[in-house]
Amino acid sequence: MDIRNKANRIRLLNFSTPQMRAFHFSWFAFHICFFGWFGIAPLMAIVREDLSLTQTQIGNTIIASVAITVIVRLAIGVLCDRIGPRKTYTGLLILGAIPVMGIGLADSFETFLLARLAIGAIGASFVITQYHTSMMFAPNVVGTANATSAGWGNLGGGTTQILMPLIFSGMLMLGVNEAFGWRLAMMVPGVVMFFTGIGYWFFTQDAPNGNFSDLRARGELPEASGENGAAQSFLAAAKDIRVWALFVVYGLCFGVELTINNIAAIYFFDKFDLTLATAGLIAGLFGLMNIFARTLGGVFSDLFAKQGGLKGRVRWLFIALVCEGIALVAFSQMHVLSLAIGIMLVFSLFVQMAEGATFGLVPFINKKALGAVAGIVGAGGNVGAVGAAFLFRSESLTYQQGLFYLGLTVLILASCVLVVRFSDATEAEEAKAYSDAVGDDVGAGALSLR
Repeated sequence: MDIRNKANRIRLLNFSTPQMRAFHFSWFAFHICFFGWFGIAPLMAIVREDLSLTQTQIGNTIIASVAITVIVRLAIGVLCDRIGPRKTYTGLLILGAIPVMGIGLADSFETFLLARLAIGAIGASFVITQYHTSMMFAPNVVGTANATSAGWGNLGGGTTQILMPLIFSGMLMLGVNEAFGWRLAMMVPGVVMFFTGIGYWFFTQDAPNGNFSDLRARGELPEASGENGAAQSFLAAAKDIRVWALFVVYGLCFGVELTINNIAAIYFFDKFDLTLATAGLIAGLFGLMNIFARTLGGVFSDLFAKQGGLKGRVRWLFIALVCEGIALVAFSQMHVLSLAIGIMLVFSLFVQMAEGATFGLVPFINKKALGAVAGIVGAGGNVGAVGAAFLFRSESLTYQQGLFYLGLTVLILASCVLVVRFSDATEAEEAKAYSDAVGDDVGAGALSLR
């Protein structure tokens, strides 16, 4: 897929270009989806009492919230290739708002489980975000663009941990009881999602030169049929072992982040005997690291590429994963609150940098099947989260033991990164594209405020 006029800089305060409008709308949409996706997590202590849930049942709801996303992510990437990210994101936001608001109707474990299953579909928003920024930015900054948009989106996992208990408290101040308060609180992210979807339709476009339908009409983009059809695109990506290596790798970083988003508040609440608001605030710090940590992963990916090409990007991803595993094992052994918070922040830093580094590689695997590659790799994050969730649903394992085993798994499977290799021809081609993109804006940094 040959897209022209990609931006070679990220001008954060410039909203006039289609590239920067796509950048800002995509990260904000993902942020709001993340908020709706995990909005119930910091309120689980209240929901647990209201619906009389056991640890196993809570574990099952965690699995449900991330399992369905695997399937939707696989489909959503192919859909982006077919109809473009603008239409895909608009539909996901508006339709996804329905179960987010509807979870308040749950009155039993079964209905709550179904609601979390339905809400999990909006986690596919990540794939659209990465697809859209990959369409808009040149090779010299695409790692930074992808990492920043995804990181600021993942930041929703932190803001929801902090804001949802406050929204819940606000509902109680209106005079409602706790059982009704958590239900009303979930209306907030649902409403914001709905209006964000409308904004996405009116203020963004698929590519720098227009929407996919316009590009196809002008002959600038091949029709989504035959060898460029959805089935062929998916098969091309699925046959590439590097895609599946990154599928596993993304499970080791984003899958771990999703797991922590689901259990952090209740972990600190139970282990350190904290209030719901305090536990949510501490858990929120993990997600708030996304404001810069994932961006750093992409920045380092681009810097390593400057010195070592695509091999440099692979090297950096391996380093980030190993550091993540070590930090997670250390976090699992913390018994003092202050130390637990400090190590959690170090762990969060490397988790999110590994995520940024992963999608610093994705745009270079198969440009003709970018959506399919992004969808499969993105789905790997949720498969990782589903696998990790089984460690935290068992009554025979404590959350602390689950975290320890999860850290060891990350360390062992980090070697999958080494499967990702590129031909000499591809290395040379991308080195030239990188050089050309830098040459178009000599002396400018990847990120700027103008």
